[in-house]
Amino acid sequence: MSADIAPTPAGRSVRRSLASIVLAFEVVVVFLAALVVWGLAPDGEGPFGMPRWVALVAGGVLILALVLTIGLLRHAWGYALGWGLQALIIASGFVNPAMFFVGALFGGMWWYCMIAGARIDRDRIDRDRTATADPGKEQE
Repeated sequence: MSADIAPTPAGRSVRRSLASIVLAFEVVVVFLAALVVWGLAPDGEGPFGMPRWVALVAGGVLILALVLTIGLLRHAWGYALGWGLQALIIASGFVNPAMFFVGALFGGMWWYCMIAGARIDRDRIDRDRTATADPGKEQE
């Protein structure tokens, strides 16, 4: 699998579109998870004995990273950053155990989008090359 699949002449790569969708949904989930951790913390004390507001700040930083990663997907290393964020979201299960499940679910979706999106992009590029190499041949 190629690390960086160029967009086809028809438009943006499917892999990039699918990755953007997953990251955008994760923004909502991380926002809600940060509110849960903040709301479930005892008065004046958050996770690991830290102040309650730390959960909101950490959630905000993670949300900002997710949003920035959507824009950075035009670079090959943006996908590696996305993988890192998936691992970080799974690791947030140490603060809220439900995030182990949610993180694994989104990590699985991220993995599937990387595989399926790259395959669709490769097929689209092959189809476009075939069409330009033999313009008289009818497409199916």
